[in-house]
Order: sequence, then structure tokens, then C-alpha cells
Amino acid sequence: MAPTSTPQTPFGRVLTAMVTPFTADGALDLDGAQRLAAHLVDAGNDGLVINGTTGESPTTSNAEKAELVRAVVEAVGDRAHVVAGVGTNDTRHSIELARDAERVGATGLLTVTPYYNKPPQEGLLRHFTAIADSTELPVMLYDIPGRSGVPINTETIVRLAHHPRIVANKDAKGDLGRASWAIARSGLAWYSGDDMLNLPLLSVGACGFVSVVSHVVTPELRAMLDAHSTGDVRKATEIHQKLLPVFTGMFRTQGVITTKAALTLQGRPAGPLRLPLVELSPDETAQLKIDLAAGGVQL
Repeated sequence: MAPTSTPQTPFGRVLTAMVTPFTADGALDLDGAQRLAAHLVDAGNDGLVINGTTGESPTTSNAEKAELVRAVVEAVGDRAHVVAGVGTNDTRHSIELARDAERVGATGLLTVTPYYNKPPQEGLLRHFTAIADSTELPVMLYDIPGRSGVPINTETIVRLAHHPRIVANKDAKGDLGRASWAIARSGLAWYSGDDMLNLPLLSVGACGFVSVVSHVVTPELRAMLDAHSTGDVRKATEIHQKLLPVFTGMFRTQGVITTKAALTLQGRPAGPLRLPLVELSPDETAQLKIDLAAGGVQL
């Protein structure tokens, strides 16, 4: 069965930005990645984002990124979209990663705003266009100025939307007003990239989520999305409020750290982190357990 996809939801509606499991000695755990990917699709994800920030992409090599995408594609087959993170702050490097991802079977690309070098809007336009021109895969922009230092302005989003392969945006800007205008003017499929704002972004026109907390609450997120889609806003709000402790707890520190800790508590593949990320302290782990339990997560 092919994954859900329409022009309005080109990558489905619920996607997990998946962690990259490592072995005890810090090597890539491809078997663990396949088992985790299969579990997440079984739980209700339409797609998986591989090699994003949550996948510790700053610390994995080009070869590891390609191996990981190939392994996940093999594990989930045509049951889910496999969207490869290829964004860097070097356009040529991003193009290399995009072509590698296409070669090993990815069905889409996630392209984050170039970070640290703070390009102007014209630079962003040319960067994203060059990546979209380099393969035949559909592209999701990723707007997260808190990490990149530079927002994608609404005018730039509107211009990029004219490209036939730029079809979506992952919004972690945290500005519902700008999101409202950009959704209305660009026509792009809009995905929440900020779990606390999943429901508010649906209310202004988002079609789904690229989530971190979905590692542990995919069924609840899908139920919230389905309730909103059928007009049952009260039920959607109830689910959102039930999940508030999870949204808060999973981001008390860097999200990869807490996600791997949560998966480990559940007996799922995760493994250690690569420096400069570090494991939770015992006190932080105890707090995470409290937060997850308050949101109904079974450990």
C-alpha cells in the first residue's frame, strides 16, 4: 500500500523527525534504525524524516547518511514517505546529499535554512532553488530561525513556491501571523515543526506535523489531527491539552537528548548520543518520566 499523498498533503500528514540509533560504541545502528522506523510506521506515521537535526545530522558523515536512508527505505518500503534531510550551509554540499538521497531511494527532501553564515534572502532563494533543481524529488523547506539565525521571509517563500518541486514548508518560526499570510499566499503544504504549536497551526491552514514527540505519541497526534479535520475542535483541544506535559517535557533540554532517553525507557532502539550532545542526568531522567507519565505515555 502506497503512503498517503495528495497535492495538499504531499508527504502525508503525520511524520516523525526520527532519531538516528547508534550502537554502544557510537557506530551507526542500521538494524536498530530499521526496527525503529517500522515501529513508527506501524504506530501511524505517514512518513519519516531521516538525517534531520533530530537525527544528529551535524555529526554523521555523507556515507552514514546515505546508508541510513537506504536502510529505512528497505524497512518501510512503500508504506511511508522517507524524507531525507539534506540541508547544510553549503549549497554544493546540500546538492551532493540530495543526489545521494535520491540514489538510495528517498521519496522527498527536507532543506533547512543555511545556518551560521546568515545569507540574505536572495541567497536563500538561490540556495533552495539550486537544491530543488538538482534532483527529481519533491522538496520541503524548513524554516527555523532559532537555529539558523535567518528566517525565510514570506516574500521569499512565495517566490520559492513557484518552483514545481518545492511543495511544502516545515514551520518552526513560531509566528502564527506570518504563517497565516505565507500559507494563504504561497499555496504550499504547511507542516508544523513545533509540537507545542501543532494544533494552533492547523487552525490557520497547516495540513500536518513533522514531529519529535511522535516518537512516543503518534496515535494521539493522529487522533488530534483527525478530530480537527472532522470539525471536532473540542476533542482536538482536549487531546492537545492532555499532551502539554509531553510537549514541555520533551523539550526541557535539546530534543534529541530527551527523545533518545524516552525511547530507551521504552526499550526502543536509540543508543548513545554523539558529542557535543550528552545524556540526561539522573535528575533530568526522573523529571522526564514525570512529564511523560502526566501525558499518558507508557514506559
